[in-house]
Parts: sequence; structure tokens; C-alpha cells
Amino acid sequence: MIFDYETLKIIWWVFVGVLLIGFAVTDGFDMGVGALLLVLARTDEERRVMLNAVGPTWEGNQTWLITAVGAAFAAWPLVYATAFSGFYGVMILLLFALFLRPVGFDYRSKVLDPRWRATWDWGLTVGGAVPAFIFGVAFGNLLQGMPFQFDDTLRVTYTGTFRGLLNSFALLCGVVSLAMMIMHGAFYLQTRTEGLVVLRAEKAARIAALALVATFALAGWWVASAIEGYRIVAMPPTDAAIAPLAKTVDRATGAWLDNYSRFEWMWLAPAAGLAGPLVASALAWLGFVRLAFRASAAAVAGVVLTAGLSMFPFILPSSSQPNASLTAWDAVSSHATLQIMFWVVVFFLPLIVVYTAWVYRVLRGKVSVKSVRENEHQMY
Repeated sequence: MIFDYETLKIIWWVFVGVLLIGFAVTDGFDMGVGALLLVLARTDEERRVMLNAVGPTWEGNQTWLITAVGAAFAAWPLVYATAFSGFYGVMILLLFALFLRPVGFDYRSKVLDPRWRATWDWGLTVGGAVPAFIFGVAFGNLLQGMPFQFDDTLRVTYTGTFRGLLNSFALLCGVVSLAMMIMHGAFYLQTRTEGLVVLRAEKAARIAALALVATFALAGWWVASAIEGYRIVAMPPTDAAIAPLAKTVDRATGAWLDNYSRFEWMWLAPAAGLAGPLVASALAWLGFVRLAFRASAAAVAGVVLTAGLSMFPFILPSSSQPNASLTAWDAVSSHATLQIMFWVVVFFLPLIVVYTAWVYRVLRGKVSVKSVRENEHQMY
């Protein structure tokens, strides 16, 4: 089967979106648990309970992020190069925060010294909270457009600053992302732990769920009423190889809602983002913790999908040169590259899904203080 160029462009937008949602749903609760480590746990054993709740799967969950970055490099090389240039300072901060996670998991419980463990507890908290916040800040800046431009030879020039990334709307989106992952992590803890940790996780999940609904709704209102969105006014046929500067782009307040006007089914995404946390909280209160976690996962997917559907076909809008904005139509690799990589994804993505499902099934069950004591040297 050989797809035409236009179809492949859409397929790869879907592929990258699926990978990002997979990362948010799986590694999202890992980061949420990390962010809650010093909040919910009162003793060293309770912290070990929380760490071992995600211990068997956290490394595998990061596969989604690595695969998404690799897919972006293969499918959208211009996006990859431009984004890493613009977000360079943020990327360094993100990487250093992520570095704390594997080292913290592996070495935190190797030494009995309380100061040693307390240091790594802070490291694991930072490694969970900071990336969750930064991902939201990044999406907040994408919705506003990044200050970059191309010359006639498509050399990119970025004119923004690190401080400029920390604007009010981007910080709000950071809070949305952090609340979302904390909520997701708290619901996950209810399915995997016992005792006092569960009771505290229930309260944290309700608070984070309400915070997510409030901030997500506020961000949506801000996008509709005060943020200038982007729309393509004219461009060459989408089934051709298109240079990024060959199109005309207009900016207007509320333009990010254009897709929802054309395709009403897209409203399911923000509906899931708003209703999912409330449904999850209700299910957890009724004792259906596994269903609550699934509702939380649906909310996470809804929030991420809302941003993606709002921006389509834009991937990396430019605030300083709107016509240079990178889209799913003009930022892609060649037809042959997309075709070859399509079959690579078709082969490997199901393997990742099947393996991940198998790991979760084999390593299911609850972690308790008793199990930590009985496996002192085998657990994190």
C-alpha cells in the first residue's frame, strides 16, 4: 500500500499526536507521583511505597517521549531544528530535571543516611514537577506563536528570550499541565497503594482535579477571547512539496477555534478535559478506583488533544513572521521518507503497546509498607 503525500502528512500528524498522548497518559502519572512525593508521604517507608508504585514501569513509560521526539525528527525536521533552537534554554532545564529521576530511583534507597534519602526525595520531586510544568509552558508559547523567522535560504533566526517564554498565559498553561499530572498521579496511587498514602492521595486527587478544571477552563476562555490564533489564507496544493514561505498566514483573535466550527466532533476533546476530572473524582469517591484512573487518563488525553486540534495544521506558529509558521503541510520530510518511516511505525508501535500492556498486567497489584519491609533490598 502506497499513500499519497497529503495522506501521509496527516498520518504523521496523527502518529506524533498519539505518541505525545501516550507519553502524557503513562509518564504523566509517574511525574505526578514524583511531584506528590514530599506532600503525601510522611515517613521513609511511605515514600518507598510511592516510588515502588511506579518503579516497575516508569522507565518504559519514557519510551513514549523518546519515540515522539524521534518521530518528530524523522517527519518534521524543520520543526525539530527550529523548536530546539528556540526552546534551547528550556530544553536544558528540562533535561537536567529529568536526569534526577533515574539517578534518584536507582540510588535513593541504597544508603540508609536520612540526609542522603531526603536529598534524593527533593530531586525526585523536582524531576516530577518541573518537567510537568515546562511541558505546559511550551504548549502555552506554541499557542501564542514563537518569535522566529526564515531567510530566503530557510536559515532560521530566533529572536526570543528565556524570560519571554515565561509570560502570563504560558505560566497558566504550565499550571494546567502540573495540575493534570498531579491529578493523574494521585488517581494512580489509589490503584496501587494501601493505607494512609491512599487516603491522602484521594484528597490530593480531588484538589488537583478541581484545579485542572478551573485552569483549563480559564485557558480556554483566554484562547477564545484574547489570544491571536493563526489561519492559512492561501497556499499551494497540500499534496505537493511546499516551502514554508510559500503560504499566506493571517492572525486573528479566536482563530484557534476555527476547526471546532468546521468539525463539531472535535468538541469531544475539551469536553473530556473538563468532565473527565469530575467523573474520575466521583468514581473514586464511590470506590471504583480503576475506573477513576481511566477517566483521569481520558481527561489527560482530552487536554492534550484539545491543544493539537486547535492548532491543526499548525505545528510551530511564528509570531514574528506568520508566513514562516511551520505546518503539517510544509514542515515534513520527503514523500519517500514518510512512506518508509510509516511502515517502521506500523511495525514497532504495536509492539510497544503490547509490551507495555503485558508489563502492567504482570506487575499489577498493590504496594504496601509491609511489602516494602519484606523486600527491603529488592525494592526502590
